[in-house]
Amino acid sequence: MSTPIPESWLAWAYAFAAPSVSGVMRHSPEDFFVDEIPAFEPDGEGQHVLLHIEKRNSNTDWLAKQLARHAGVKPSAVSYAGLKDRNAVTRQWFSLDMAGADEPDWSVLESEGEGESLRILQAVRHRRKIRRGALRGNRFRLRIRELEGDIEALRERLAQVAEQGVPNYFGEQRFGHGFGNLERAQGLLAGEFRVKDRHKRGLYLSAARSLIFNRVLSRRVEQGSWNCLLPGERVILDGSERHFEYDPADSELVGRLAKFDIHPSGPLWGRKGWHPEGEALAVETPLLEEMGAWCEGLERAGLDYARRALRLAVRELEWSIEGDVLEIAFALNAGAYATTVLRELVDCR
Repeated sequence: MSTPIPESWLAWAYAFAAPSVSGVMRHSPEDFFVDEIPAFEPDGEGQHVLLHIEKRNSNTDWLAKQLARHAGVKPSAVSYAGLKDRNAVTRQWFSLDMAGADEPDWSVLESEGEGESLRILQAVRHRRKIRRGALRGNRFRLRIRELEGDIEALRERLAQVAEQGVPNYFGEQRFGHGFGNLERAQGLLAGEFRVKDRHKRGLYLSAARSLIFNRVLSRRVEQGSWNCLLPGERVILDGSERHFEYDPADSELVGRLAKFDIHPSGPLWGRKGWHPEGEALAVETPLLEEMGAWCEGLERAGLDYARRALRLAVRELEWSIEGDVLEIAFALNAGAYATTVLRELVDCR
């Protein structure tokens, strides 16, 4: 059997030191509101029906299956850009391929209550299906209750986050309850068992790649280089997977870095791809060697190498503190985690 994952691999460095304030997150679903920012505007015609839905206490994948059943189509005919939190109030778009089928009364699905609830905000036609990752980002409106600690330090920390952003860690939910997805990923990559369910297999492989990335990012945070460009850096464009080699002679890059137009990057491990060189590579190499079995397993699994920004811009940041309650709103790029922002601000329970 695989050896236990070292606890040190799961302890990621803070950019501004550990928070001096604690609080309660998700006291109710309304305390965690997420609004998807789509990547396109609906055409108004076509074989696909786009549904803009507000849901409370509902799993995205579960809701997609309910939509398919109600519309009388196969589950594969329903798609969405990304998963949303279950224990929250979220707004997101779904698409249903309704070619050759009559459109049902969507309002029948609506429900209100203290538990699960659902509202159809809009139904409109479109020529293409929604594909995974086809969104610009998400807007969040969060409420943290029962604050305890140094509130003035929290105000200063909020100002730092607004100015500098935060390390772009994958959130703990990526790794499953009690980091269970990582344990399964380790066994899968070691060939100890096979996973027939494609969705679960994808979760485990993603967890493995995310751990490698988080460890590299944590090392850059420890060294103070998570928000600057090192010699040999692969520079990544904000909100994009496109990256290029850092050229110190290009004086414009300093200004673009300050504007959050570009970022330093870390590895999403797999086959092939453009790797960093020089000092940037030297930071990554010891960690990658330590996790060599994980890297080799991901290559055997057929994943392609990519890069991810080490820094996360926290845009449109607004906040207020009344009594022992923090209300905070901000926008993040697709693939970023609100909990990654919160971990730099409040020790949430």
